[in-house]
Amino acid sequence: MIPAKETIEQAAERIKPYIHRTPVFSSQRINKLFDAEIFFKCENMQKAGAFKTRGATNAVFSLNDEEIKNGVITHSSGNHAQGLARAAMLRNTKAYIVMPEDSSKVKIEAVRSYGGIITFCQPTLDARESTLNEIKKRTDAVEIHPYNDYRIIAGQATAAKELFEQCLHLDIIMAPVGGGGLLSGTALSTHYFSPETKVIAAEPEEVNDAFLSFYSGNYESTVKGTTIADGLRTTLGSKTFPIIQQYVNQICTVSEKSIVDAMRLVWESTKLIIETSSAVPLAAIMEKKLEVKGQKIGIIITGGNVDLDNLPW
Repeated sequence: MIPAKETIEQAAERIKPYIHRTPVFSSQRINKLFDAEIFFKCENMQKAGAFKTRGATNAVFSLNDEEIKNGVITHSSGNHAQGLARAAMLRNTKAYIVMPEDSSKVKIEAVRSYGGIITFCQPTLDARESTLNEIKKRTDAVEIHPYNDYRIIAGQATAAKELFEQCLHLDIIMAPVGGGGLLSGTALSTHYFSPETKVIAAEPEEVNDAFLSFYSGNYESTVKGTTIADGLRTTLGSKTFPIIQQYVNQICTVSEKSIVDAMRLVWESTKLIIETSSAVPLAAIMEKKLEVKGQKIGIIITGGNVDLDNLPW
């Protein structure tokens, strides 16, 4: 069932002891550049370095002792893997993580540091799912999908809920979109806690399935290209897409160059380390894909797990 307002409030209470209430930053330089007030919700400062900790913690702590006795399992290129491994560690259970072999080294090491049991696979969705199913049969672990799970969506929704408490009367709230867990959670929190705020998502134009699906009204599952924003190289889920259709106002796409430029602008202007996926909403503002002049805008900075030996500039 689509998470209700009470479900998101319960998720916020459930995960409260295990996560950070992340700060909100702004930059005079960036505000002046776009003639707007932009507030960055800094999930790059979250436990395990990304918002994914919220959903993973909510999902794991929603399970009872009997359900979780054989551990949890997922496939993830990094941030969900870290969040789930950490949550499993807190519950004193095992986390089986299927990761593409081209995953970021910094994310692989982080998963290992939380005790995650990693199995590598080819960097395709089919390979991820088939490898996961093999391990799941052998271990009887509980699958926690990276985004297509209402417990995950409710957990991710708590980031926007916090932002609305920290910044009143936002005109726009923005998030990147890959599988749609964060965006659908953000859209639900906006609907419940700040209904006057517009929800606008941004996506790399090279993997624009959410953009195509949103405007066609039909689920477009094919991702034909690739993108530097590795956290967004996935397609919408059957649970996230209907929520996005109903509660999101706009989805726009951005170029690879703009993603890198936006990432660099945040690094230079705020001294915040953000990863490429986090830069996608600001890239949409840079490309003038939405009207921002005089607007009060919240942007969820999704993570800061960057391989410092492999920067895009």
